[in-house]
Amino acid sequence: MYLYNSATHRKDEFKTHTPGHVEMYTCGPTVYHFAHIGNLRSYIMEDVLEKYLRYAGYDVNRVMNITDVGHLTSDADEGEDKMLKGAKREHKTVMEIAQYYTDAFFEDCRKLNIKRPDVVQPATGLIDDYIKIITKLLDTGYAYQAGGNIYFDTSKLERYYIFNDHNEDDLAVGVREGVEEDTNKRNKNDFVLWFTKSKFEDQALKWYSPWGVGYPGWHIECSGISMKYNGEYLDLHCGGVDNAFPHHTNEIAQSESYLGHPWCPQWFHVAHLNTEGGKMSKSKGEFLTVSLLEQKGYDPLAYRFFCLQSHYRKSLVFTWENLDNATVAYNKLLARIAALKDEGEVEQAAFDEYKAKFMAAMDNDLNTSMAVTVLYDVLKAKTNDKTKLALLDSFDTVLGLKLLEKAAALRAKQAAAPTAGEFAVISEDGEINAEVEALIRARADAKKAKNFAEADRIRDELKARGIEITDVPGGAKWKRI
Repeated sequence: MYLYNSATHRKDEFKTHTPGHVEMYTCGPTVYHFAHIGNLRSYIMEDVLEKYLRYAGYDVNRVMNITDVGHLTSDADEGEDKMLKGAKREHKTVMEIAQYYTDAFFEDCRKLNIKRPDVVQPATGLIDDYIKIITKLLDTGYAYQAGGNIYFDTSKLERYYIFNDHNEDDLAVGVREGVEEDTNKRNKNDFVLWFTKSKFEDQALKWYSPWGVGYPGWHIECSGISMKYNGEYLDLHCGGVDNAFPHHTNEIAQSESYLGHPWCPQWFHVAHLNTEGGKMSKSKGEFLTVSLLEQKGYDPLAYRFFCLQSHYRKSLVFTWENLDNATVAYNKLLARIAALKDEGEVEQAAFDEYKAKFMAAMDNDLNTSMAVTVLYDVLKAKTNDKTKLALLDSFDTVLGLKLLEKAAALRAKQAAAPTAGEFAVISEDGEINAEVEALIRARADAKKAKNFAEADRIRDELKARGIEITDVPGGAKWKRI
């Protein structure tokens, strides 16, 4: 298996410290609000990676943090604490906010068929571990105290920039222009390990430490959680590409300085989900959630299918038209699977042939778009339906699209004949969409009541959404156009 490695800037053969076993770490959410679908793209692709590693025979221990200590906008102690911002917005305590949005995050994951990691650790639960790490970094000269805070000294490193080439003179002091320089730092790139003196007097969560009452910096949390649950040798670290610098860069710096040996050889970064106007983000107000997709009649798994059709290292452009196209394709796929007959015996030679093709696609830097192509190749293959169903079921343990389950539900719906006099609504592509069906039935009721103006309005509304209706005896058919 070859994966692109952000640390080496090439596809590397995936190797682990312990043969057959993967220690995997995933940067989790900051739980101050709902996750938007851009955030969730990363978790979908990391989920596919974990599932494929298991499919390929690895034993996997996957660890994820929950950032419930509100990290600041930058290491310059600039911006507003995200957790406190959420608490103020909803008139709740910080921990109430954290629990609510942690639960909401994992509910979104359930809807997207994202497996829960083996270990989920809130950052607030390991304060003593962070203090232990920081204490050693101070003792060994990798950290220093200034202005009441503890900083990591990047000048002690032979190499600081791991993922990108930077001109030090061109680096901003903080995230945005106009950020006040932290004069406590010895070097521009030094970062905070522990705050006791902050610009925020109303910081909600504070703990006792050898250096005074305060709270950990953002970066130390992931290092502490990973070292506790993954051990000293991490095989694979995942996250969004926006975390590469400075977060992951600083993780490497502090972890390797603490351990005294290389820490994580393989780094997996997922590209942004963009709108036509650029990167999707909460700060821009482009706040698309799984719940919003559902409200608009979309199956969350259609969004997962949309993500799988693109490579994880390529920026993906979200538009409603693109999601509509993915929905149509997903529903047509389910309809084709629903038509297969679960009869006969699996033809092992054909099964092995297509499984090898699927694994070859996934072994080539997790090429999910090519893996989906292999899935369609199976449907066209000169083999029996039993073999096709077995292959689809096998592939879906990785792709996570619930293909056989959804196809069975569609088959059951199609088999249920409408009772006498019942108005039947049928999708020509096999799509199940309660909102569309309700509108078509409302149109039929309007026609029955001779309210033709309302019936025409509903037809026009559906047409504007790309849906064409055809009246048939006893009901109506519809399709996306």
